[in-house]
Amino acid sequence: MPEAAPLWAALVLPAALCLGAVAAAGFDAVVGGGAGRSGSGVLGTASAPLREGLRLLAQQRRTTPSADVALGRVGLGLVPVAAVLAAAVVPWGFVSVTDPAVGIVWFNAMEVLAWAAVWLAGWGPNSVLSLIGGYRFLAQGLAYELPHMFALTTAGLGAESLRVSDVVGAQQGLWFAVWMPAAFAVYLLSAAAMSYWGPFGYPLGGDAAGGAVAEYSGVDRLLLLGGRWLLLVATAAFSVPLFLGGGQGPLLPGWAWTLLKTAAVLAVLIAARRMLPVLRADRYMEFAWMVLVPLTLLQALFVAVVVLNR
Repeated sequence: MPEAAPLWAALVLPAALCLGAVAAAGFDAVVGGGAGRSGSGVLGTASAPLREGLRLLAQQRRTTPSADVALGRVGLGLVPVAAVLAAAVVPWGFVSVTDPAVGIVWFNAMEVLAWAAVWLAGWGPNSVLSLIGGYRFLAQGLAYELPHMFALTTAGLGAESLRVSDVVGAQQGLWFAVWMPAAFAVYLLSAAAMSYWGPFGYPLGGDAAGGAVAEYSGVDRLLLLGGRWLLLVATAAFSVPLFLGGGQGPLLPGWAWTLLKTAAVLAVLIAARRMLPVLRADRYMEFAWMVLVPLTLLQALFVAVVVLNR
């Protein structure tokens, strides 16, 4: 069962999350076939996200007339901060930074905080294109937050607890992904949308010159784009204790199983970026409201019946 981590684990968590984000971004660059186009080789392509990050660190910040600089900076800073705070309840093996009685609620609340942060970042520059990106994320987030929340609640219902350690303990012998496949699939799909990832990247849409990041450059742009990767890694990692048995597994230590399962989920999400069709944003949102919400409610009803008849 997960236990409270020493203080050093809380200090290491942001660095570990950043390393995971850089590794995932490098893997995405390789999967994207950049090596074949540039001729720089696999290593050169994999290191492209790191080089881009260093370039943004050295780039000057852009300013816009009548911008609400303070509000925009708050939004930019909250995106990576919310991702790190969400990851605090993720057990690595059987040790977590914190394990509150409402850990599932905490994780979802931090995702909602990141949702609000992207909108603030879009509002801050006082720019039409940036504001369009922020409002797109509000519409997308609202559509996918409900099925996402129902998927999270279904895992808690199966464990009869909102504590993450209890959810891990309830999966001894049978992972929740096996008998809650709809909740698991909806969680992954909505996690990609909440991280404005892949075909759900309308908040940063190219048709709006980058949307929410249209007026940002330098460190500001790095915070928002890097925060997206941190969110993706955090949501992928949280699927492991929720649906994949946490650190349970033969032979290897618990932290190794958590790492392997997180890497596998990240690989699926990155591959889905290339596999899912790119449709109009309203089509995706209609699918969320009309299909995903009823599907997760039916999954929760099935789990409730099973729990009541144990």
